[in-house]
Amino acid sequence: MAPLLHCARSPHCSNVHIPQNRREFLTRAGAGFGALALLSILERDMTAGEMPKPGNPLRAREPHFSPKAKSVIFCFMDGGPSHIDLFEPKPLLNKYAGSPLPDSFERPMTAMGVTAHSPLLASKRTFRQYGESGHWVCDWLPEIAGCVDDIAMIHSVTADGQTHVGGVTQMNTGEILLGRPSLGAWCLYGLGSECDNLPGLVVLTDDPTNDPPGGKNNWGTGFMPATYAGTKFAEGKTPIFDVAPAYPLEVSRQRGKVDFINQLNRRHLATRQEDNRLEARIASYELAYRMQMAAPEAVDLSQETAETIKLYGMDKEESAINGRNCLLARRLVERGVRFVQVYSGTGSGWDAHSDLEGNHAEYCRKTDQPVAGLIRDLKRRGLLDSTLVIWGGEFGRTPMSESGDGRDHNPFGFTMWMAGGGVKAGSRYGATDEIGLYAVENKCHVRDVHATILYLLGLDHEQLTYLHNGRDERITGVAGTALDGVMA
Repeated sequence: MAPLLHCARSPHCSNVHIPQNRREFLTRAGAGFGALALLSILERDMTAGEMPKPGNPLRAREPHFSPKAKSVIFCFMDGGPSHIDLFEPKPLLNKYAGSPLPDSFERPMTAMGVTAHSPLLASKRTFRQYGESGHWVCDWLPEIAGCVDDIAMIHSVTADGQTHVGGVTQMNTGEILLGRPSLGAWCLYGLGSECDNLPGLVVLTDDPTNDPPGGKNNWGTGFMPATYAGTKFAEGKTPIFDVAPAYPLEVSRQRGKVDFINQLNRRHLATRQEDNRLEARIASYELAYRMQMAAPEAVDLSQETAETIKLYGMDKEESAINGRNCLLARRLVERGVRFVQVYSGTGSGWDAHSDLEGNHAEYCRKTDQPVAGLIRDLKRRGLLDSTLVIWGGEFGRTPMSESGDGRDHNPFGFTMWMAGGGVKAGSRYGATDEIGLYAVENKCHVRDVHATILYLLGLDHEQLTYLHNGRDERITGVAGTALDGVMA
């Protein structure tokens, strides 16, 4: 803070203390009445949800309006699953398989080796309509097919990223370039956390040795305070790194140790109030201390019944890891965690440039039962209404073939779906053209998807802003509209 007053000292004022910043001036002026006015203003702003509480930026805050959902579980299919082989049958595609893209179609700018002259590739899948909703689902996903009446399908998503880094980064942060706050960070910034002994944003991957393209940027904070960053959990019985003390320590001694460290940090922060890294450090020490008490119980899956373990597919080798992550996600939102990212196929696993049949068959076996188990478990526990479940990747796949039996990246039209959390169960929104290349009906951008997610959490994406470099930034940039047709 720049000094408010400057005074050249003289023999007549050598013992006079001149206030050095506005807050100190208000505290001392008029026997402290100035500070009373300041506290009144701060309290009003905090009540209105305009700013985080000093010293606790993760405190729960009021949304802009009544929310439909309290928490989010984003099941991210890393690599780009094929909408035309999973949820959108295209009979015309099969009819003209082997022929080049018809002249009536605009030639797309593809990311890899596919050209407009590459022949169309038929889908070998068998599709059926399921439930009262009549959603089409392929034979690779029988368990998700049984949940379709809880699902809102969005068949017309578009994106800007044509590479994995750009696509994954945009789906997670709103832009194809690195360095922006993640969707989970925006949610924490807007709403805070309802849990004071676990991270508000948790990341789970099915490959502990790998990260999705773009790495930690996908759950980072960009230009926001580091306090809102996600915490990546590891595999195994102790998924939180360094949560257990190196040696046994009495609770009172550990509490005293943390208090002393935070006392030193606050003393340092008093003269550097614009340094958000110090606030983040203080908050992280407090959270780490509380996590030592609560985290072991939260991640202890031995408390679950054998029936629940089977429901998530954890009794099968191919789906055990994703089943564990989906079950852990349920346990976390159950305890108040705001946002959980569950990556399946971490490191572009769904990227089927060749052998799409083998690739997608494998990843459907790994994810079908875990994701369906998550929806069923949330529903039977009364948590689905307050938990928004999202399924999707960074883009879809082209109807044209690559390497003879694969498909290239397609950001021009693809499928995502949502369940619970205030969505219109069993609804269908948008469509791609007759071969699945372009979104043509109710076309929606990633920005619209983000605006919808925030709306269901009670946040207006146009009001959820953060001042950076003199500009009010938001995750949707200068566009984005919440999708009325998706929300109940």
